[in-house]
Amino acid sequence: MLMFTVRRILVSIPVLIGITAILFVMLNVVPGDPIALLMKEHASPDVIERVRAQMHLDDPLITRYFRFLFAALQGDLGTSIKLNRSVTTLIMNAFPNTLYLAGCAALVSWVIGIPAGILSAVRRDSFVDHFFMGFSLLGVSMPIFWSALLMQYIFAVQLKWLPVAGFYGFEYVILPAIVLGWSSAGVIARLTRSSLLEVMRHDYIRTARAKGAREISVISRHALKNALIPVVTIMAIQVASLLSGAVITEAIFGIPGVGRISINAIQARDMPLLQGSVLFATVLVILGNLVADILYSVLDPRIRSQMRKDAR
Repeated sequence: MLMFTVRRILVSIPVLIGITAILFVMLNVVPGDPIALLMKEHASPDVIERVRAQMHLDDPLITRYFRFLFAALQGDLGTSIKLNRSVTTLIMNAFPNTLYLAGCAALVSWVIGIPAGILSAVRRDSFVDHFFMGFSLLGVSMPIFWSALLMQYIFAVQLKWLPVAGFYGFEYVILPAIVLGWSSAGVIARLTRSSLLEVMRHDYIRTARAKGAREISVISRHALKNALIPVVTIMAIQVASLLSGAVITEAIFGIPGVGRISINAIQARDMPLLQGSVLFATVLVILGNLVADILYSVLDPRIRSQMRKDAR
């Protein structure tokens, strides 16, 4: 297990470096000057050039990239051009809000997705199956911005059950958590259904039924344990995706998280802040995939057996 984890970490390092290179080049070849945009008409061209030189923006692209990479390895993601504050500090201050939202959204997706998938598999081709699969397909297909606006209109504007936007208490996170977790719940429901149906075709399930075990016992004690192996791994990946992909939800509901920082950085062309927030999201996704691989190896004995063979 230890060697498997070490190998996965070593494989992730060049992936992360390659992503930082692509990210840095893409953000720095976009037309426009962030210093000129920030100062607008309040400074002469000479002052703008002097500020660019002080911030090393006139250095060659390869020099700036390696300076950014070495600083990032030490936890320094630079300084925000607009806010004149440490990017690392800004991200760390906003991350608890994103973590809270993503945690609530993940809980919503699990509570809805797993039972829906199980019921759909048990009642295959029934009204229950068609209802839950249609509901999950709607969640996967509907754009987040549209479902967010729809939820706001129904539950906040018309019914007045919940606040429209803001981040001042638990009631403010209910709507964004449902919006963000709905699409994830659809994926989990469909994966749980297909995985459970596949497991229920195996010989040991037929043997358990032949011994006279009740259907609920066959499903809960025999089928569900193996069927949830791929579901658990995708859940770990989804948590990382929720942490890094809450940009639209945070912007619509006015949540001061990392996603909203990214939106503000794009609008202000604040490249250090945008680079830092995107890199932070990339690290979260890579960590999520690493955790998913480890969980899969823990839950599936066949992978552990293969790992022992590889170690020999």
